[in-house]
Amino acid sequence: MQTTKIAIMGGGNLGKAIALGLLSTGKYQPDHIIVTRRRVQEIEDLTEKGVRVTSDNQEAVRASELILLCVQPKQLKQLLQEIKEHLSADHHVLVSTITGISIEEIEAAVGKKFPIIRAMPNTAIAIRESMTCLATRHARREQMEQVESIFDIMGRTLIIEEELIAAATVLGASGIAFCLRYIRALAQGGIQMGFHADEAQAIAVQTCRGAATLILEGGQHPEMEIDKVTTPQGCTIAGLNEMEHNGLSSAVIKGVVASHKKIANIKK
Repeated sequence: MQTTKIAIMGGGNLGKAIALGLLSTGKYQPDHIIVTRRRVQEIEDLTEKGVRVTSDNQEAVRASELILLCVQPKQLKQLLQEIKEHLSADHHVLVSTITGISIEEIEAAVGKKFPIIRAMPNTAIAIRESMTCLATRHARREQMEQVESIFDIMGRTLIIEEELIAAATVLGASGIAFCLRYIRALAQGGIQMGFHADEAQAIAVQTCRGAATLILEGGQHPEMEIDKVTTPQGCTIAGLNEMEHNGLSSAVIKGVVASHKKIANIKK
C-alpha cells in the first residue's frame, strides 16, 4: 500500500477520473486522496468511497505531498496565488495536467524554483487505460519516477520533451473524443445496415478494441494489419477506398492539426 498523500486540485471530469483511477488500483488508501472543488456537492459521491473532499485548497496542500493541478487554465493563476505560501520545495511536487500552461509559467506564479512535472493523461485513466505523457524541468529523478509509477498503474506513460506536451494533448487527450466519434460513426453505419443500436455499438466497440490490441501486442504498423483484411476486389478495400475518396485520413489529420493550433489560444 502506497503512503503518498495526494491532493487533486479540481474535481472536474479529469480530476475525478484520476481519483477513481487511483482507487481502482487498490494501492492507495482512500483517505490519502483529497479532491477539491468549489461546489463540493458535485463530488460528494467520492466520499462514499472514502476519498476526502473539500473546497479548501490550502488545507488540501498542507495535508498532501503530491499535488495534481487539474483546474481550467483560466483558474490556475488564482489557485497558485491561493496555495503558494503553503508550498515547500522539500515536501511537495506539483503535477500539472493543465493545457497550454508551461512549467516556466507555473514556476513564475509560484515565485520560486520548484519540482514541477507536466502530465497529460486522458479520461480513460478512470479505467486504468490512460495514455499519459510526462515532461519536467526541475524534478529529481526519484520524484519523476514516483509520478511515472502512479500513471503507469493507470495505463501507459511516455516521457517527452515539454515542447511536445501540446501535441500530446491533442493526440492522447483529444484523441479519446476523435476515437469515440469514429466508433459512433461505425455503429451508425451498422444501424443503417439493419442492426439494432445496441448491437451495432457492441460490434463497433469490440472491433475497435481488437484493432488497437493487435497493434499494441503485435507492434506492427497499422497497414500491415489492414493488408491481412483486404482481399482483391473485396468488400473491405471497396469500403476503405470510398472512405479515402471522401477524405477520411485527410479529415482526421486536419482535425488533429486544428486542435493543436487551438491550444496556442486556449488561455485567451
